[in-house]
Amino acid sequence: MTTQKPTWIPLLVLLAIAVAALFLTSVPGVMPTEGLDTGDTAWMIVASGLVLLMTPGLAYFYGGMVNHKNVISTMLQSFIAMGVISVIWIVFGFSLAFGDSLGGWIGDPRTFFMFNGVFDHKLSLGSTDQLKFTIPFALFAFFQMKFAVITPALISGALAERINFRAFVLFMILFCVVVYAPLAHWTWHPDGFLFNLGVLDFAGGTVVHMSAGWAALAGALYLRRRKSHMESNILPPANIPYVLLGTGLLWFGWFGFNAGSAVGANGLAVTAFATTHVAAAAAGLSWILFDVSRGKKVSALGFCIGAVVGLVAITPAAGFVTVPVAIFIGVVAAIISNIVAHWRASSNLDDTLDVFACHGVGGMVGMLMTGIFATSAVNAAVVENGLFYGETALFMKHILALAIVSAFAFGVSYLLLIITDKIIPLRVNEEEERLGLDLSQHDESLAE
Repeated sequence: MTTQKPTWIPLLVLLAIAVAALFLTSVPGVMPTEGLDTGDTAWMIVASGLVLLMTPGLAYFYGGMVNHKNVISTMLQSFIAMGVISVIWIVFGFSLAFGDSLGGWIGDPRTFFMFNGVFDHKLSLGSTDQLKFTIPFALFAFFQMKFAVITPALISGALAERINFRAFVLFMILFCVVVYAPLAHWTWHPDGFLFNLGVLDFAGGTVVHMSAGWAALAGALYLRRRKSHMESNILPPANIPYVLLGTGLLWFGWFGFNAGSAVGANGLAVTAFATTHVAAAAAGLSWILFDVSRGKKVSALGFCIGAVVGLVAITPAAGFVTVPVAIFIGVVAAIISNIVAHWRASSNLDDTLDVFACHGVGGMVGMLMTGIFATSAVNAAVVENGLFYGETALFMKHILALAIVSAFAFGVSYLLLIITDKIIPLRVNEEEERLGLDLSQHDESLAE
């Protein structure tokens, strides 16, 4: 068993938060009930649970793809997000994303500090009450928490097999505060500047997948290549059944992710449910058939990766497009991501689990497809129809938003990596990398 230098700082910070929770919070008043719908509330409780299930699903998905020396560490990087980000969200993360808008750029951290006022908040959001709820506002806050949890966990796949665990946790916190929360505010808060520009993101293609994908690319570039990657001696995936299980959990949880973003048990939720499933199915087939067309065998890993790409790509469009269009989105997104992943494999870029190719590229494809195929016939919130229906304004706004979000997510993430590295070295040393992160970071390993 290896040892490391003791540090009291993280524990003292958590203790300070715990004590502050006793003295800086108020007893909530009466929860508003007028306008609440019990059916919507019941569905959104379920949807919130489904979205949280995606993070353990991601742990299995990623854990099965890394080599046997890094399975536990990789899976823990997802699980730890459920603890760390949940606490940050309660303290001030939700306020940054959905608090009173400061110029359309960020929420006031004082708005719901320590969740004060969340349970007795009025059932609407925005300076002119643009967003009205039929569910308790606190339930909306917890639903959004699950999105914040999984986003930094997605990044871990690009950094797998060489990232210092403590440094990753610090980066995760910084990313949530400085990248994720502003993007959520821009895109989903009724006073956010992208929201008011007319940019559509039904369930997080921009906020979640593009941000994670660009951060993953920044991380892969900053950490540089694994020794095994430089020596072309990469070990095979540890456990393909883990990948299959993770894919199933992600696919199942994604129904809450996308259909839950309708924020009610209604026809729009049904549309998002249907488009989500169809896109995943089409993309899984597209990925393996594209492989077959290049002389490869049908693989379980290929279908799983393709299905996840389809889920990523349909996410921004799920409640704005028709079910047949979802087939097109899934097929095209899988082929494009497959090409990018193939290019990455022949390059010197060491994005361990192709997070940028799958989530970054998949998110961008989905965002552009939303600008092409969104229609008011599916969702009345679509003010300007997509390019496919003869209108250009929405598509051009999505092009602009894609450029802004890409530059912001990549640039700020790279800066945060530099800052993190100055505080805690991001990369493990060569001996720790050789030994594997399960043992070198956690003194745990898979049973032989």
